[in-house]
Amino acid sequence: MVKQAKAQRMLTHDQIWVALDRLAERAGLSPSGLAKRAGLDPTTFNRSKRVTSDGRERWPSTESVAKALAATGASIASFARLVDDDAGDGRSVPLLDVALAGASGAFDESGLPSGKGWSEIALPGSGDGRTFALAISGDALAPLYRDGDVILVSPGAPIRKGDRVVVNIRAGEVTVATLKRRTAKALELQPLDASQSERTIAVGDVGWIARIVWASQ
Repeated sequence: MVKQAKAQRMLTHDQIWVALDRLAERAGLSPSGLAKRAGLDPTTFNRSKRVTSDGRERWPSTESVAKALAATGASIASFARLVDDDAGDGRSVPLLDVALAGASGAFDESGLPSGKGWSEIALPGSGDGRTFALAISGDALAPLYRDGDVILVSPGAPIRKGDRVVVNIRAGEVTVATLKRRTAKALELQPLDASQSERTIAVGDVGWIARIVWASQ
């Protein structure tokens, strides 16, 4: 009876997208890498494509899922296991599009994921349970991070000079940069775009800072 009830359960939007993320991860690919291998537009599986501009859920087409399965050599049965709530291997982390990271309510006061808009992705070395992932949209962080890449962020990881970090600024901004210097009064950051000048942020204006520990590239 339990198995029958489980088989009849309705699939959700998040389950399907999480399964595609897991399929990509098991093939050693980012979502955009999976789309490319499947012969699709590189943005087909990007996080920005999963919800429309007016907030409606956008589902992947049957054709795109079929091409992704063929490209990775996966079967319908194996994909169904990835869809299942129990398919995780203990390495899944919360995921949000980096463009939405500065929105009010995306993080709590400790810099941990909060509120709506978060999905899930399976990644290696997910850390201590506080780790989360951000999906890059657009080319503002190129060439280091490109559209479709995923970065793994660990609030609990020690931070040293030269580390790439994500910084939440209390004014409602989240920025990705290299830490040049950290004092009791300020952070000195080098934007990933080397053509931009260094930026100094007063400690009082910083909500939180966390180190980038992995990127899908």
